[in-house]
Order: sequence, then structure tokens, then C-alpha cells
Amino acid sequence: MASYGPDLKLAGTIPRSATATGSFVVDVDDLSPDRKRFADASGFEAKPGQTLSIPNEDGPIEVLVGLGSGGESDASVDDYRRAAAAFARAVSRQSTVALVMGDGISADAVTAAVEGAGLASYRYVAQKGKGTTPKSGTTRITVVAKGKGIAAAFALGQRMVSGVAITRDLVNEPGGSLLPTEFVKSARSAVKGAGPLKVTVWDKPRILKEKLGGIEFVNKGSTHPPRLLQITYTPASKSKAKQIALVGKGITFDSGGLSLKTGTGMMTMKVDMAGGAAVVGAMTMLSELGCKNGVTAYIPLTDNMPSGDAGRPGDVFTARNGKTVEVLNTDAEGRLVLADALALAAEKKPDAIVDIATLTGSVTGALGPKFTGLMGNDDAVVEAVRAASEASGENVWHLPLPTEYRKDLDSDIADLRNIGKGPYGGALVAGLFLKEFVDGVPWAHLDLGLAALADGDDGVFVKGATGAGARALARFATDF
Repeated sequence: MASYGPDLKLAGTIPRSATATGSFVVDVDDLSPDRKRFADASGFEAKPGQTLSIPNEDGPIEVLVGLGSGGESDASVDDYRRAAAAFARAVSRQSTVALVMGDGISADAVTAAVEGAGLASYRYVAQKGKGTTPKSGTTRITVVAKGKGIAAAFALGQRMVSGVAITRDLVNEPGGSLLPTEFVKSARSAVKGAGPLKVTVWDKPRILKEKLGGIEFVNKGSTHPPRLLQITYTPASKSKAKQIALVGKGITFDSGGLSLKTGTGMMTMKVDMAGGAAVVGAMTMLSELGCKNGVTAYIPLTDNMPSGDAGRPGDVFTARNGKTVEVLNTDAEGRLVLADALALAAEKKPDAIVDIATLTGSVTGALGPKFTGLMGNDDAVVEAVRAASEASGENVWHLPLPTEYRKDLDSDIADLRNIGKGPYGGALVAGLFLKEFVDGVPWAHLDLGLAALADGDDGVFVKGATGAGARALARFATDF
């Protein structure tokens, strides 16, 4: 792992080594008189995510964490997730802490609390000096909880944290070191011990043989060969299993190709494989979730670079499904590699396909950096993805795929052009382009935009890669 995070433990009592303890508060009036006076003097009102540290000369520091005035019975799973994240930040300078959850706490709340505490404590340290750890960071977080199903809920939370950390590690890694071959190595390592997962990799000769023209076109400017990574999850019983395909964009660095980005626009382009990374993270969660569906992941991997033989604006290639595409902007490359992967997935006639990609800046212009755009050709699949995202505490917004904009993809010389004919609606036109390659299979598309990156700490997110989409995809594949 390239990341640093606390050792998460489950216990029935507070460990003696704890230097700080935390507990949820829904009503300040329920506190003891001394604590209430301290809370009143400090302005603590038990608002969601609000924390208050109470010094204790004879024992560990006590941290009160607001859960909201609605009461524990009205608190959502995400309230617990966010409250636990706030607790983890409040005790980040303590070595060993305990988060105490009340008797009768639900299993879902325990899973969410583990996610919140673990994800908010994540730090990426791979590029720091040897042996470096963050200046602040809790060594161990013990969740104190008892009840039926709590152990399994805790284990699930651990796996979700691990899966998101895998995603974040991949996205945070510089593009110059996370080449397609290195991405594959990291993915192989990540899926070991994560259940019945099989990895298949197509090298460049196989990609050419399989006529994956979009991947070939984007890779023309690179000195590093492409890869198509497939990960297959097979449930113990296949009798009632649905078949799900997850497709993730894997552009390991995006210079824009010959349609070169500006220097500023290139600074964060190591993030352009966040969709593929989210799919890898999601696949590691399926076994712990008890997924009974068969799931196959498709991740096309290449960087997008300028060179003497790079694909040129105006060139035409043939995608896997036989459609020809006129490339008028080589910086709209993600949809080209996704076209091949979607067509490949559609050939297997799965019950549903979901793709995820940092596809457009347009979606961030419409929704801002905290929301992911959601589109698709099937209401049931779109709603299932939305519900899975909500359960994971991730923001998505359902956008249309208006047929009125389809004509903007008409090319004078090929079946399709890879960009629209005007400056507006870019995310929607990109979605319409992808729709051309799913062959009518029920499908949903997640456009991450800048939701793949956080510019500061917020809830379970820390500065850098968010890991957005990983938990939602895993829950979708399990629940669909």
C-alpha cells in the first residue's frame, strides 16, 4: 500500500491504552451537569459532525461528536459516517483512540462509522522520504460496539476502507510511474485475498488482434504499450446470479495528445484513470459484501501523449463494434478507449453495464466538484446506481441524454465524430457518444469530473484523490 492509515480494531470495551475516547451526542441536555456546562461554555450544540474535546487529568481525553438533533433513531447511515470522520480528525494527534457506539447500534451504522473513521484518516505517503509517516495520524482506532452482526459489519467497513485506499493510492500515484503495466501490477496485488477474483490482461498484440481501435488510436502517441485489464468475480452459486459489467477509464496520464492541454490543465492529469481505479477498488469489496452476482471489470489502459506518430485531429479509426469515428479533438480520448471496452462488455449480453470515468470538464461546470453526473439508457439501472451512491454517502445527479443533441455527433466522413458541434452540453454529448457502443444493453454512465479530487478535507474525503465511485459500484453490483 502507498497509503498510511490507522489500525482498525473492534472491541467490547475501551482498551486501556486509549488516549482519547469518542461518543455520539444528539442532545446536550442529556449530558452530565459538568459536561453540559463545559459544552455550553464552548458553544457545542451537538450539530452533525461538531466535536468537543474535554480534557481529563485522570484518563483519556473525551471527545463529544454531534450526531444532530433528530436523535439516534433518526440519524442516517451517512450521519454516522460523517460523525466518525469528524471524530478521526479531532483525535488525529492521539496515538490510540476508541470510538464508543451505544448499545443496540445497527450493523449499518457500525459499517458507516468504520468507513468514516478509516477514510478520514487516510494519508498518501508513497512519495515521501523513506520511513516517513504523517506529522499527525492516529495509530489505532478501536470501535467499541456489541450486538448481533456487529463483527461482520465491522469487517465490511474495514474492507470498504481498504478498497477505497486502493483506489486513492492508484489515483495519487504520479502518471510517470503508474504506467499501464504498473497499473496492472498494482491491480494484481490489490485483488489477492479479496475473494474469487480472476485477472486477465491483454497486451498490445492482443489488443490489435481484437480490433480495439480506440485504444490503439489513443496509444499511438505513447512510447509505453497499452493494456486491457479484465477482472472477473464469480459467485459461489450461479443459479440466480445476474451478470454485471463494470467499465473504468484508465488513461494513466492525459497530455491531451496533439490537441495539447495547457500547463495548468495538465497538472492534475494523473487523475485521468480514477474511473479504472474505482473499478479495481470496487472489485475487492464484492466478496465481503456477499455479492451473489457475477461481475466482470473492463479497464482500458494507456496514456495520451503527443509524438511524431500520435493520432491527428481529423483521423478516423474503427472501434471494436465496427463503427468508425472521426477524431476531431485528441483531448476527448477517454470516450475512445471506453467505446472499445463498452462494446466488448456488451458482446457478453450482461444484465447491466456501468461505466465510470473522469470524462468531461463540462460536468463539473454544471454540477461543481462535489457531484458526479449520472446518465443512462435504462431507468432501473440508473436508479440502482443512484441508490447505491446515496447509501455510500456519495453525491450523484441524474442528467438527461437528450436525443436532440445526437445529431451533433454526426460526421461528414465517418459514422461518428468524437466531439459535439458547439461549446455547450459537453457531458451530455459525451454520454450520447458512449451510448452508441452498448448495443442496447441496460447501461448507466458516471462522469466524475473533478469529483475524483478534493482540494481539502471534507467528510470522509481528504485532500487529493477521493476514491469516489468505488463503494457505490460495489454496492450496485451486489444489490442489483
